[in-house]
Parts: sequence; structure tokens; C-alpha cells
Amino acid sequence: MADIKIPALGESVAGGQISKWHFKDGDSVKVGDVLLTLETDKVAAEVTAEFSGTLTIARKEGDDVEVGGVVGSIAEGAASPAAPAPAASPAPVAEAPKAAAPVEAAKPAPAPKATPTPTAAPAAVAKPEGRTTRKKMTPLRRKIADQLVSAQQNAAILTTFNECDMSNVMALRSKLQDSFVKTHGVKLGFMSFFVKAVVEALKAVPQINVRVEGDEIVQQHFYDIGVAVGTEKGLIVPVLRDTDQKTFAEIEKDILAYAAKAKEGKISLPDLTGGVFTISNGGVYGSLLSTPIINPPQSAILGMHTIQQRPVAVDGKVEIRPMMYLALSYDHRVVDGKEAVTFLIRIKDCLENPARMLVGA
Repeated sequence: MADIKIPALGESVAGGQISKWHFKDGDSVKVGDVLLTLETDKVAAEVTAEFSGTLTIARKEGDDVEVGGVVGSIAEGAASPAAPAPAASPAPVAEAPKAAAPVEAAKPAPAPKATPTPTAAPAAVAKPEGRTTRKKMTPLRRKIADQLVSAQQNAAILTTFNECDMSNVMALRSKLQDSFVKTHGVKLGFMSFFVKAVVEALKAVPQINVRVEGDEIVQQHFYDIGVAVGTEKGLIVPVLRDTDQKTFAEIEKDILAYAAKAKEGKISLPDLTGGVFTISNGGVYGSLLSTPIINPPQSAILGMHTIQQRPVAVDGKVEIRPMMYLALSYDHRVVDGKEAVTFLIRIKDCLENPARMLVGA
């Protein structure tokens, strides 16, 4: 009999919640089978079988468990096969009927008794939950809640806004899309333009690329950009590494790879750490305007929003243009208003003149 224990999941992860057992109690499992999915406050982790045998489950779905805790066991060896069904007894041979007496022959034979048909058990009716339903908050949701509250309490968050004419980005994407897909095998999306614009703005205004550690301000000279991704279990922020050194195609491929990992629940802890700045795209859900909350210990976050056809003044006349509101939330303890506004205007300029980013102008 071998115990199933929760393995170490990282320095800062003490445990998690069993979100799903992939086998039932008494099932046969083999080495390498994924037994359960454990949801921590950072990532979802899979626990696999180290032995083959029969599974016994000790902790149910929804239980909180600690690293090293026993959640079940495996009786080593193949599960005992099911006992063969007993051979059916031969049906008795009916005796030939005896000749009836004259008086008995005249009597009608009694009608056979009808065998009662078994009544099917009524289907179980789900009990109504009433006006409310309670469910336990997952570790990831608790972590998100703690992180957001901590950001509000420990940082002086201020948001500045601007708007961006997306005409040129949309025209450039339309012009290059076919050749881009043929060359790189991925589509040219909006996010790579925003990532590159953020890199240019961070270089132009390095005061944004800092983090606070105690009473020190740490200046960062690298450009690992977090991209907020909404999943069924909550918001995660995988980090695109060294985006200043990557092409648009490499950034798009990194984004697709993270999207696939998030869908499969295979985002790892290193994927979520070390970012210097975050981009949040509420526009994919139709958000017109928002005030994003910074992701500590970062000092700023950019909010993208939905593209909307709006009338704007262009060279003294009114035109209908695809416009997007941009929002930059920043920690006013270390970032001044002038720096924040300059940063956001630089992003606006990059997006309204995207060809410059392609040629490095």
C-alpha cells in the first residue's frame, strides 16, 4: 500500500484545494496516470500515480490539503479481476401432460397468472437550493482577492486616460495579415502592437519600469511584460520574456502558447512571475472604459478597451474613426503625474504610427 502525497509545488506554495479527481475510488490506475488536479493560489498542478494498482481516495474534491498531506493510497499490483458469473442452471424439462379425465376435459383451463412487471424506481429529483447557492472560494480566487485588496491598501493608485485612433494599426494588420500568416503560421493580432508600444514607452520613460521593495525603489532594465488572461477559474497574468528582443511574430506565438497552456490548466509558477508591467485587455469583453488595478510589486498597468466607431475632429473636420480608450493606472508613490501622462502619450503615438515600431524609428 503506497500513500498518495501532495508534492512540493514551489517555495511559496504551502498547499491547495483538490479541484478534481480523475478516477473513482476503487479504480485501477497505472504509473503516470493523472490522479487529481490541485488548485493552488497561483497555478493548477497535477498529481500523478507513482505506482500501479487500486486507488483508494481519502480526501474529496473541494478539500484543502497541505504539501506532504496524504490524500489517498494505491494498493500496488493489478486490481483483482471481477469474479466470473455463476453458470446458469439448466432449465427443468417439462413433463408430458397426463391425459385428462372426461369430466376434467370439459372444464376450461384456468388463465395463467400475469407476472407483475417491476416498476422502475423514480428518478432522483434534485433538491432545490433555495434562493442562494454557496460554494467555497478557490485558492486562486482567494489569492486574487488578497492581491487586489493589498494593492489598494498599500499603493497610491491613480489613473490617467487618453484615446487612440486605431485606423493605422487596423489598416496595417489588414495589409500584412496574409503574408504574415504564410510566413510565421500565426495571425498578427492587436496585442503584439500594444506590447511593442509598451516597450517603447518604458524605454522613453524608465521611471515607470520600477518596483518598490521596502523603502527602496528598484530600477529594472529588462522588459518582461505580463498579459492578463481571464480563465474559468480566475485572472492569471503570464509573462512574455524579453519582449524588447522579440519580433511581432515571436510575441504572437508566445501569447498563443500561453493561451493553450491556460486552457489545459498547465500554466506553471515560473510563467507568472517576474513581470515589470502588465497589459489588461477588457476590450475583448466589450468594456468601453475601466480603471485597472496594478499588479504588485509593479508600478503601473495599461488598460485596453473595445474599439468603437466614434466621431472625432481630424484636420478641422469631423470624421468617423475606430477609437479606443486607454487607461494607465500607476503607483503615485513612485510615479509622478507628468511621467504617467508622458508614458501614455508615447503609447498613443506608437499605436497611431505603427510603421515606426516595425522599422524601429
